[in-house]
Amino acid sequence: MSDPITLAPRLDLSAASALMTTLKDHKDGDLTMDLSEVSHLGALCLQVMIAAATAAVAAGRSVSVVNASDRVIDQLRVMGMTPEAISRGHV
Repeated sequence: MSDPITLAPRLDLSAASALMTTLKDHKDGDLTMDLSEVSHLGALCLQVMIAAATAAVAAGRSVSVVNASDRVIDQLRVMGMTPEAISRGHV
């Protein structure tokens, strides 16, 4: 099991490129995205997370999305998503 990746507090348009790089650099072992610090999650960063999860699942790796606050869960729900759906690597 790999160490969790703690994501930035604000995942908006300006954070998407850095998030993509961080998740791409983590290509060995399981992928665990720790949302404990996240207070804002925008649609573009959600798409980056889904793409990384899809690639990881396709490569036979386990994906987990952990420690999402109620606020982030609500933001995901508004976009029609859940941490479990992201973890499955397909929507």
